Amino acid sequence: MRPHATLVTPDGARHHLGHGDLIGRLWTAALTLDDARVSEAHAMVSLRGDTLKLLGLRGRFAVQGKPVAEVELARGMRIALAKGIELLVEDVVLPDHVLALTGPGLGRRVLSGVCSLLVAPRTELVPGYKRAAVAHIWTTGHGWSVQLPGSPSQRLEAGATFTAGGHTWSVEAVALSAAGNSATRAKDGIQSPLRIVANFDSVHIHRTAEPTVALGGIPARIVSELVAFGGPTSWDVIAGEIWRDLSDRHQLRRKWDVNLSRLRSKLRKARVRTDLIRADGTGKFELLLHPGDRVEDRT
Repeated sequence: MRPHATLVTPDGARHHLGHGDLIGRLWTAALTLDDARVSEAHAMVSLRGDTLKLLGLRGRFAVQGKPVAEVELARGMRIALAKGIELLVEDVVLPDHVLALTGPGLGRRVLSGVCSLLVAPRTELVPGYKRAAVAHIWTTGHGWSVQLPGSPSQRLEAGATFTAGGHTWSVEAVALSAAGNSATRAKDGIQSPLRIVANFDSVHIHRTAEPTVALGGIPARIVSELVAFGGPTSWDVIAGEIWRDLSDRHQLRRKWDVNLSRLRSKLRKARVRTDLIRADGTGKFELLLHPGDRVEDRT
């Protein structure tokens, strides 16, 4: 059974959310809330060590009337996303072990929800159902199943192997205490500790056994400014440093949103963890560094 939290929405519906599941206004979110006060990607459930946490992304939330950027989910907790939109944490399930998939070019990736295994243009395990996948993996709540194109689904357990996309993939049990690190920073995979070298107009992101990610232009400037400020900083302050000749706030916001989106897209395509550029929900941004990450400020 995967680690998950059962959240109850105001209409009484129950939603089971695990690591990486989003709460937001978009229909693609694991928990969709059709309300203008809810951001497209409002918050995300994240497995950290042996706990499940709710992290604020583009929105904010409050617990016991106090705004917070993140909170450890616990049974009975009430989380307010906006006035009249309160989520009740009905249950939190944290088993001793979870399943992870290993294979060439993938490292070890903890399974969560519905996953699609892709081998082109690069090897990756992504959330959701993708038609181009060489294998689809999902949980029934009490176990796991895998289905290869043109074949019936079969049970998936620790110790099992299957062949897909010309490679053999293995399933192993991972202690929950290690799974959180694996899910966010796989030892042999795409989420190894980062060394970020900021040179103002260029930024280099180094990872163990992975190609260096090179950023230039405005994406590099955004990262460099975040490094230079060294903590949560309002978007307009950062944008004002980048586009000093632009005084119109609406144009400034548009440039910020467009270029931040491009930066996150570049990081996502390079398989750098998506929470590196973190919004606190109040208009402030920062670099979210995990244990082991290092920053060299050469700006």
